[in-house]
Amino acid sequence: MTNKAPNVLIVLVDDMGFGATSPFGGPIDMPTAQRLADDGLKYNRFHTTALCSPTRASLLTGRNPHAVGFGTVTNFESTDPGYNCTRPDSAATLAMTLRENGYNTAAFGKWHQTPGVETGPAGPFDRWPTGEGFEHFYGFLGGSTDQYYPALYNGITPVDAPAGPEEGYHLSEDLADRLIDWVGHQQAAAPDKPFFTYLALGATHSPLQVPAQWRDKYAGKFAHGWNRQRDITVARQHELGVVPEDGQLTAWLDFIPQWDSMSDEDRRAAELLMELYAGFAEHTDAQVGRVIDALEDMGTLENTLVFYILGDNGAAGEGGMLGTANEGILFNGLKDTSARIIDKSAELGGPTTAPQYPIGWALAMDTPYQWVKQVASHYGGTRNPLIVHWPSGIDSGGEIREQWHFVSDVVPTVLEAAGIAQPETVGGVAQQPMDGVSMLYSLNDPSAPDRRTTQYFEVFGNRGIYHEGWVACTAHRVPMQAASGDKPFEDDVWELYDTNTDWTEAADLASTRPDKLAELQAVFEREAVRNQVLLDNTRMQRMRKGSVRPAPSSHTYPGSMPPLLPDAAPKLFNRSHAITANVELSEAGRTGVVVAQGARADGGWSLYVHDGALTYCNNVADLHVQHVRSRVVIEPGHHDLRMELHYEGDGLGSGAQIVLLVDGAVVASDRIEQTTPFYIGGTGLLTIGRCHGVAISSDYTDRDRFVGTVRSVRVDLDDLPPRETEADLARIAFAVQ
Repeated sequence: MTNKAPNVLIVLVDDMGFGATSPFGGPIDMPTAQRLADDGLKYNRFHTTALCSPTRASLLTGRNPHAVGFGTVTNFESTDPGYNCTRPDSAATLAMTLRENGYNTAAFGKWHQTPGVETGPAGPFDRWPTGEGFEHFYGFLGGSTDQYYPALYNGITPVDAPAGPEEGYHLSEDLADRLIDWVGHQQAAAPDKPFFTYLALGATHSPLQVPAQWRDKYAGKFAHGWNRQRDITVARQHELGVVPEDGQLTAWLDFIPQWDSMSDEDRRAAELLMELYAGFAEHTDAQVGRVIDALEDMGTLENTLVFYILGDNGAAGEGGMLGTANEGILFNGLKDTSARIIDKSAELGGPTTAPQYPIGWALAMDTPYQWVKQVASHYGGTRNPLIVHWPSGIDSGGEIREQWHFVSDVVPTVLEAAGIAQPETVGGVAQQPMDGVSMLYSLNDPSAPDRRTTQYFEVFGNRGIYHEGWVACTAHRVPMQAASGDKPFEDDVWELYDTNTDWTEAADLASTRPDKLAELQAVFEREAVRNQVLLDNTRMQRMRKGSVRPAPSSHTYPGSMPPLLPDAAPKLFNRSHAITANVELSEAGRTGVVVAQGARADGGWSLYVHDGALTYCNNVADLHVQHVRSRVVIEPGHHDLRMELHYEGDGLGSGAQIVLLVDGAVVASDRIEQTTPFYIGGTGLLTIGRCHGVAISSDYTDRDRFVGTVRSVRVDLDDLPPRETEADLARIAFAVQ
């Protein structure tokens, strides 16, 4: 082993199950993962938290997720200490520690560690990547983004992608390019200084987007369906040794249809979506391969400690029974159809769709384990492949390591490899002990006994405890059964598995070993108290109401305002509101956006001028699109353009009366049948003077910017002045035309 501190590269793929990739027996060709595994090590008992933000918080701090405030995702922060999504200063990140010990540090891609309300231009920025130890950041802050029109930041500055899809742009390729450039520049300037770079790809999280040639490579390769795929995968896993020969395939979830019971149309739609996912995943691996090739060309790969983590949780089950061409449809409680998915087959993976595959494929991608992402109780949600590559530190490559480890173990492993003691203070703040256990002991000793013997899990009430080879667990709130989250926790049914003899959690021993179950439940309670785990059925309802921090009822933005992410923008769902833009129009008869939020694939809204007339578009998940149009052409000069949405009823996604005004005069009024209940996409930027991404209306494109100057935009919530009846408004509108 070298005495020189290693460079460190952590690659984290999003939403990928244990049984997806070729090195671990899956159907998706991952040549870079295979290359690194052949020269390095495959860990087949490595675990994540079952959800995005908690995994990342644990990965970067070496602590348990709830202990650093990340029992949930940043979109759903609450006031509860274990769920406030605010990392305490007592839990410094790996980047902070390495930077203090002579490393250069950079992060690329998905962050998902900043509380949503802090993602605006006022920050605060101490929980952004550049405030958490990374000297450079290029990527996106939220849980997902469009792969062709990402919501990018360079440091703390929002930036547009350098090109569009018509020019061959794709986010994964861009991230690889940026990382390669950064390492090249860093090594040219300081070749003796080690680097730490963190590549957290937005892939393979939805939206599943990749150029058609990658999708089409897998055409016809999943016609056998998800049940047969599980059989194929587990046989291959036995052959490779990543699952022991006696590791059984777990039972199929009875509420998910068997492949042969589905209609031809449903099977065809599901097949198309799986082909897309597979192509997306292989494309992702190819970009990692470009990074590895570049490091090798620079002469740095030999002493670079690489962690290639294939999934921050199990495969995603959010696609529902049939999957979707636009995930916003499902997230808003609406229904897509297989016929619609098939009709859009040529667009799947392109910038006009935001697809997700069905939950049946998620179960297949988690072979041989039970359940999927979010279900932290079972290995289908938490067991992910890990490949470790370090030529200078690994004596014999191509081997499997069976030691049980958790994502928090990466930080202490890196520190031990670099010869850096776990810090007692950082920035003058005493540090809470790390929960992680270094994995370094296992690199060159395949028979070394486990040093990680206990780990709790909890996400959305799904919970489990691993202790000395035994697992006790219960699934409380699971995908596709939302009502399950309303039942009392006391009614949850616990399961018990002896993973010393039952590798895959296939044989539930709860009824025959109640003594052991009670013992493990007591261990869970102890760990839950120690780590700020709080079971609360009302948290989801509280989180859905929006930010826990008070928001003003009126917002005024200058026309130069940078794009705002959804959590930093005013919450307009299910309420009356008005938008007033003060503008200087340069030319009459032109088309251009005044203010907009969202994009075609997931829907949104827009106030714009179309051929000189004020227009409002309401797009619900690209499924229901309505326009309210004025026929009055606005003359050049200074104007106040206003849209009022008078919401109907107390429900979610109800209809509304739309009123358009120019300089205080009503120019149009109409009713829209449906509004967006919850979701306008992970990108969903609020933009002034232009749109972001593919326009939600066919009236304009992303090139149609406002012709003139938008001086300011004011958003007023709830208390709108009463308007005349619909008949009166129609009469007034006709009179002013």
